[in-house]
Formats: sequence, C-alpha cells, structure tokens
Amino acid sequence: MANKIIKLFLFTIVALSCFDLAAQKNKEQLAPKPLYRDPVFDGAADPVIIWNNKEKKWFMFYTNRRATMVDTGGVKWVHGTRIGIAESKDGANWKYRDTANINFRPVPDYTHWAPDVIEDKGIYHMYLTYVPGVFSDWRHERDIIHLTSKNLFDWKYESTLKLAAERVIDASVYKLPNGSWRMWYNNERDGKSIYFADSKDLYDWENKGKALGDRGGEGPKVFRWKNKYWMIVDNWAGMGIYSSEDLTNWKRQPKRILEEPGTGAEDAAIGGHCDVVVNGDRAFVYYFTHPGRVKGNPAPPQSVEARRSLIQVAELDYKDGEITCNRNKPVYLSLKKPRKLKRN
Repeated sequence: MANKIIKLFLFTIVALSCFDLAAQKNKEQLAPKPLYRDPVFDGAADPVIIWNNKEKKWFMFYTNRRATMVDTGGVKWVHGTRIGIAESKDGANWKYRDTANINFRPVPDYTHWAPDVIEDKGIYHMYLTYVPGVFSDWRHERDIIHLTSKNLFDWKYESTLKLAAERVIDASVYKLPNGSWRMWYNNERDGKSIYFADSKDLYDWENKGKALGDRGGEGPKVFRWKNKYWMIVDNWAGMGIYSSEDLTNWKRQPKRILEEPGTGAEDAAIGGHCDVVVNGDRAFVYYFTHPGRVKGNPAPPQSVEARRSLIQVAELDYKDGEITCNRNKPVYLSLKKPRKLKRN
C-alpha cells in the first residue's frame, strides 16, 4: 500500500511538472518572420529594445530608412531619416507607434541614425548618430549626440560628444561593475575601428582609445550572458563575436553568426546591426536585413526591393565557450519585465 502511495505521489509530481512546462510554453508567442516592417518607408534598421516602465511595454527604436522614395540619387534615401518607434507586450509581436520627437534639428535637412537607449535613475538616455544634412554619398561629418527623456517620446538635447574624430557613429553604452559607464562606437576615420569612452554620470565622456581594430565593422552591441561579457559587431558579412572578462580585453571567436542565408520568410540575406536582449537565462538577437539582397539573385541596385529593410529575431545559443545562432529555428518568447529598469 505504501509503495502504491509513493508511486502515485511521484506520478502526480511529474504530471504537474509537465503541465507547468506546457502552460509556460503556451504563454510564449511564436515570433513571425519577418518580425517587423515599418509602415511608413519600409526601411527599419539598427534596432534597440528597451522596457517602457510607465506603459508596461517593450519599445523598439530604429533607423527608418526611406526605402520607398523614388529617384533620390546616391544614398539620399539613407539620409533624412527619423527614428521610428514600435511597441510590443511580449517581444514577439510588434506594431508601429510613432517617431521620436527629437529636438535637435539645427539645419532644415537632418539625419538621425542608430540610437542606443538606456535608463538610469528614472531618466532615459539616448546616444544618437547625427548627420547635418541629406547627402548623396557617405563623405560627411557625423556626430554622436546625447539626449534625455522621461517618457521615451520627447527627447531633450544635452550635448554633442567630443570623441576620437569628427566622423563617429553607432554608440553602445553599458554600465561597468564599478558603477561608471562605457560607450563603444565606430570611428570611421580609423578604418571603421571600434573605439570606447568612459563616463561617471552619462553626461561627461572621456575618450579612451581603440577597443577593436582587427577588422572593420560597425554597430557594436555589448551585453553580459553566461557569466561573460560579449560584443557583437556588424562586419557586413555576418556578425563578429567577441568575448571579454573585463570589458577591456576582447577575444574574437572564429565563427560569425547570421552570415549564412536563412530559410525563413525574407531572411535569406546577411544579418546586420543588432540589439541583444538578455531575458532570464536566454538571449535574443534582434537584427535587420535587406531581403532583396539575396546572394546570387539580388534585386536591381537602387530599386525599392534592394533598399527596403526589416527586423528579424533569433535566439542565441551557447556551447563550449562560443555563441552560435540558428536563424531558421522558430523563436518562442515572452519577454519578462526587467528586475531593474535596464536592458541587461
């Protein structure tokens, strides 16, 4: 009799565990492919994800390239951009919300690129690439500016950062263990190398020099996962992965991610400039891609099909000290509210 009771008890425990796992799985949403397309210009790129504490939603800020503009000449369609905002309750299903109200427009034609957004002590901070005009080529000055907000919509200009050169883009800011802050960015004057700067208060920054110079790249993204620091860099041939124990010395892993074409809808081109959301023990990479630039069969240059870009998501995997990513694997997720109001 006692044995039957023990067996019944064990069976009940196993059944309840399976039920809990199934219930948890059912709460997660299957992320669509593509994950998100901008309804204004169909040019979503360079995403960054942050929790909106007031609205209890996830916000995605992104560069909104003007892909559907006709006969703009050269790369004007990549300029004249504003920062788009999409929202989500779970990180899987996104809808367009608005454009960011950024009060830094010193010239009539201006360009806003590649924001990074963090929160500290109830204030949101955006580090944004600013280009003073709309140009048909890439040979022009670019700065990183600092803005602040209390609601993630209205942004106040604080300063233009004095960094290593007058052509810098793509800030990524992370809080150091000692409570200060570090920014990594792309120095275009030095072969598209990654440089870094430090700050005690997010307002005053001191340039520290080169962080990476082994290969040109942009859009660095720094995060902590699996008891290690990581940096993902867009190498225009997939995403380079670096690891570090101290956020100063970086080791490159041999294999890139998001280099090989995917089989999902509109995911057959290389992945570019990403954000990584670490949620519990899982990590998700939100990246953009040009679906019309399929290797071996690209759309005609300067066509809308070649220009348009969109956002995809994949889950990162960790094995034997390296990060891998199977972009073809279905992604089920339901991002949980951060314990503290920050991304990592």
